[in-house]
Amino acid sequence: MDAKDAFRTDTYAADTSGSGAVGSNTGGAGTGGARTGGAAAAAGGFDATAPGTDAWGPAVGAEFPSLEPGYLNTATLGVPPRRALHAMRESMDVWEAGRPATDRFEAAVVSARAAFARITGVPVERVALAGTVAQAVGLIAAQLPEGAEVVVAEDDFSSLVQPFAGRGGLSLRIVPLAEVAAAVRPSTALVAVSTAQSADGRVADLPAIRAAAAAHGARVLLDGTQSVGWLPLDAGQYDYVVCHGYKWLLSPHGACFLTVAEGAEPTLSPAFAGWYAGDDPWASCYGPVSQLAPGARQFDARPAYLSFVGAAAALSLVEEIGVAAIHAHDVALAASLREGLSALGHAPVPGDSAIVAVPGMPPTATERLTAAGIRFSARAGNLRFALHLYNTPADVASALAALTG
Repeated sequence: MDAKDAFRTDTYAADTSGSGAVGSNTGGAGTGGARTGGAAAAAGGFDATAPGTDAWGPAVGAEFPSLEPGYLNTATLGVPPRRALHAMRESMDVWEAGRPATDRFEAAVVSARAAFARITGVPVERVALAGTVAQAVGLIAAQLPEGAEVVVAEDDFSSLVQPFAGRGGLSLRIVPLAEVAAAVRPSTALVAVSTAQSADGRVADLPAIRAAAAAHGARVLLDGTQSVGWLPLDAGQYDYVVCHGYKWLLSPHGACFLTVAEGAEPTLSPAFAGWYAGDDPWASCYGPVSQLAPGARQFDARPAYLSFVGAAAALSLVEEIGVAAIHAHDVALAASLREGLSALGHAPVPGDSAIVAVPGMPPTATERLTAAGIRFSARAGNLRFALHLYNTPADVASALAALTG
């Protein structure tokens, strides 16, 4: 298979084992069909029947052999599985030898795109490639008509909000997260909101937002960077979903995705299309692109090959375990941490998020956690913990022990 053919196949040719093996993934890339956690467990040895326990055992542990206990910071940066590192190292080795395997790189891009489509429940032709969230959102912001009203949540992540603020000529309405749905009105052109807030993990009321937008003819843009990978999401119910994979999808920086609903293509600017967005990219390298690709691929940014090599492998792990099983595991651990924090007299932000935020913690808390080897972050006045598939009850116990006394 050459690089040109890789654009039109769903063959999975990225090595995810470090052995150079090539496989085939026929789990419905074109239809959005997702493999189930149960089937994946049977095939890959993952036991996802006991979320929040160590029953995930050696199969998951083998993917993270160097991960030290106490890493509770996926909301900042996910930890790559071993298969992703092997695939990237092998790609770098052939590059160093002057034998860059472009066809294999392109196959990894195809595989990553198809995996993201399955994970988010959309046909693969609905997925565009991006490098950053702000870049993808800019395609939408640039095409909005002058004076269009955009509703965003207060203190939402800047990469989602700034493209609209920086574009100028728009009516940007900033409201509390809990009031986003109620703020939608006939004059609203677009609602843009993160599914889970970076600062405190709160999950948006997506059904209410979707219903309000539908009632008033507004489109909806979701930023799933802090949720896709642990929170089940049907991206097909929204006009656009953008997601950078370096957090909960365990992928390198630079592997970012944008879903575009069928019929919404005219609402994105074509001004930033390059050769890779051509229907035949390798025949579109010079001069104006004669024919943009159909569907969302016409908005592709030229992918960073190594990032997508890693993403293809990392996303295969997410699919093997299944988002439903990951959700149960992550949320159970987060609930245990919230309960323990409350018992110690703290007041974590309530909810069912995998992100646990605690406002008003004393400076000594940071010192104790750091001394105990707990990795976390501080955001908007909160201490923020993020529980993911490689975490165990021992990580929760260690964090609580550090804060006791």
